[in-house]
Amino acid sequence: MKSCVWIVVCVVLLAVNPLSAEAGSRLGVGANYWVTLDDIDVADVDENGLSYYLTYQYRTDRLLGLQADLEFIPSRFGKDAWAPQAYLVVGKALYAAAGAGLVYTDGSFADEPFFSLKLGFDLEILPHIFLDLNANYRFNDKTDLSGSETDIDTDTVFFGVAIRIGF
Repeated sequence: MKSCVWIVVCVVLLAVNPLSAEAGSRLGVGANYWVTLDDIDVADVDENGLSYYLTYQYRTDRLLGLQADLEFIPSRFGKDAWAPQAYLVVGKALYAAAGAGLVYTDGSFADEPFFSLKLGFDLEILPHIFLDLNANYRFNDKTDLSGSETDIDTDTVFFGVAIRIGF
């Protein structure tokens, strides 16, 4: 949790003090289609669905950037969930990112974070308007579902799209 807070602090500091004229902040919204990699044999638990997120990105004039997302996942394994997450982004139009996040559901955060690897295309479709198409692999050790006798493997693939406005 401390690492996520430090990443968010760094993103905010970079946003108020850009490194060059080409560097800048981007704010937007996105949606993901997600699917679990393994079958989940628990009643009333979806193995795929849609999620929605707010996204903030700081890009330097070089190939590095930082990204912070707040994702809402309706009916994630039977309950609505929120997932704040942070990424280190490498690349420009074609990029790769690595990050981590925590799932908040049913009044508490998960005991352990999830980790994420992302590949995508970040294209400027109009001046200062960016379209992000990405694939995201998230993994963690195990998730304990209430009402289930065993922990389950929750490795998940996300296919996402986001629109960001640069400022």
